[in-house]
Amino acid sequence: MSTLSAERIVIADDHPLFREGLCRLVGGAFPDADILQAGTLDELRALVASGEAPSLFILDLMFPGMDPEATIAQIRSDFPTSSLVVISMSDDPATIDGVIRQGADGYIAKSVEPAAMLAAIRSVSAGETAVLAPAAPAIAASRRAPPSIRTITPRQRDVLSQLAMGKTNKEIGRCLDISPFTVRIHVSALLRTLGAQSRAEAAVKARAMGLERAG
Repeated sequence: MSTLSAERIVIADDHPLFREGLCRLVGGAFPDADILQAGTLDELRALVASGEAPSLFILDLMFPGMDPEATIAQIRSDFPTSSLVVISMSDDPATIDGVIRQGADGYIAKSVEPAAMLAAIRSVSAGETAVLAPAAPAIAASRRAPPSIRTITPRQRDVLSQLAMGKTNKEIGRCLDISPFTVRIHVSALLRTLGAQSRAEAAVKARAMGLERAG
């Protein structure tokens, strides 16, 4: 009788105490997950070289081998269906915005309380995009230019119209005949395009654009 493989979560940070604490925090929330630790980019690459793709990456923004300008985008390209959270001491708006634009699903400042950090990680794992940092309101304000329907691709418009009706990723996938993982990628891109920090905010903007009637 075959058994399902445990989902894999990779936590990469070069500070052992913080990494161990984060592993305990995440392990309590995902008790059936196989939680893997890495202290360098080379260790991370060795961990993911075999076996199933991780369901979730939790990465420090700066650890040995990490190039914020390239590594995040490379991981997103190599693992398009995995959730990706970046954790950092920095809460600079430009840094956070850059990380999200490179393909991260979430950004969490290390100064955030553990309970809030865990809630954000759960949210990203469930398909949301989360930005949890003191500077987050400034980022939202910088993105608040009215979105244009012309900046959204036809497939993104299809996804957004379904999202505006309150459908889950699985429901959207069934309706559009695409996988929930593909839906999640589209939702993440839409949140960045719309300057929204959550699905609910994106749905409000979609309804304001009349897209709930497009589906």
